[in-house]
Amino acid sequence: MISLGNFFFKYRNGLFPLAIVLLLVPSPHVFPDWRIAALVGAGLVLIGQILRAVTVGLEYIVRGGREGKVYADDLVTGGMFNHSRNPLYVGNYLGILGAVVASNSLIAMSVGGVFFLIAYLAITVAEEKFLRGKFGVAYDAYCADVPRFSPRLKGFGATLLASQFHWRRLLVKEYGTMFVSLAGIPLILLFTRHHHYDLPWWKDGWDLALLVTVGILLAGYLAARWLKKSRRVTE
Repeated sequence: MISLGNFFFKYRNGLFPLAIVLLLVPSPHVFPDWRIAALVGAGLVLIGQILRAVTVGLEYIVRGGREGKVYADDLVTGGMFNHSRNPLYVGNYLGILGAVVASNSLIAMSVGGVFFLIAYLAITVAEEKFLRGKFGVAYDAYCADVPRFSPRLKGFGATLLASQFHWRRLLVKEYGTMFVSLAGIPLILLFTRHHHYDLPWWKDGWDLALLVTVGILLAGYLAARWLKKSRRVTE
């Protein structure tokens, strides 16, 4: 599992997006109406993004490793990391799960859901090995006190009151991830409505609404990118 986790960690940026091919495979539907799938999927994505936003806004953690390998300078235990050891991965998985649910594809939900569950679990196991080797007893005590994935709600209010929310850091660090996650839902719906449901274009107002949503999100992405690159907003 550790070797598999190191593999996924190193190649995740190139490997994970390939899962989008699951949306191309003809598949039975799960929900009787595509709008129900869209609502459930969008809800999961929003929950995942809110979790990521709160995590990044409260406590910074170096992500991405070093030279394609798991790495950490410090053992971060504040903010959301005081309630879950892997809140960012939980947010990621909810976002991915929301995307495949929105597709209303049984194959995408089952294969994609299981694949990413295994991938993130393997990455987590690999990271735990590294952290245990570097921080020793301190990390063991942290693991004994904080759940691996499921958030511990006890003391969450106290954490929020004791923490400062860094919205500038959130904007600088997360605008790209937020755009991809949020814009992915209307784009998936545009595709599935016509690829899997054979609905004619512009038959109703949904196509326009989905395209407008993508446009608004794109405008927000470009504005955030401009603010970062022009250094009008810095971390």
